[in-house]
Amino acid sequence: MISLSTVTQTKQAIAQSVNGGLRRIPAWPLYIVAVIPPVFMFFSALNGNLGVDPVKSLEHEMGELGLQILIAVLAISPLRRFTGISLIKFRRALGLIGFFYIFLHLLVWLVLDVQIVDQIVKDILKRPYITIGMAAFVLMIPLAITSNNWSLRKLGPKWRSLHKLTYPAVILGGVHFVWLVKGWQLEPLIYLAAILGLLALRIKPKRRVAKS
Repeated sequence: MISLSTVTQTKQAIAQSVNGGLRRIPAWPLYIVAVIPPVFMFFSALNGNLGVDPVKSLEHEMGELGLQILIAVLAISPLRRFTGISLIKFRRALGLIGFFYIFLHLLVWLVLDVQIVDQIVKDILKRPYITIGMAAFVLMIPLAITSNNWSLRKLGPKWRSLHKLTYPAVILGGVHFVWLVKGWQLEPLIYLAAILGLLALRIKPKRRVAKS
């Protein structure tokens, strides 16, 4: 029978091996790779490979991809907590990439879909799923602006508090996706469940103080 200590040692050895390999991989190539999906989708839309409504398809794909990246960002801390594998060095890059995709999602909606300024304002004010999506994007703006070493040094402890806006922003993004689709579809609900589950995993149980 394998003992608990043996399992723990094996897990630690695997984590150390993986982390050692990850330390040799820089984060900056992620920014280059991140450009590929939007470029591919844009040319697919131009070539008629995104269905009968390429603008809507492009808008949807960019938003969903952005949400997927942000969910991956949420998974980094629980992954380190439960497995010891650390992807912390990639978190900033992934967060900025997620913001970039969400910005493109918004840009497609503004420039290629609606286009009329008055209609954009009306949609934001009168359509709850758009209001929620816009609120999520607004919350992400200060996170993107301060995702650099200078802001980290300048803000000090306040930087960590500010970046907790990630949690409501991603929740709102998940709700936006659920509300956006017609009817209760499974995929958006899975995304929202993943978001809430990952946030729940971040909650550390309080240690009981032993009574003397």
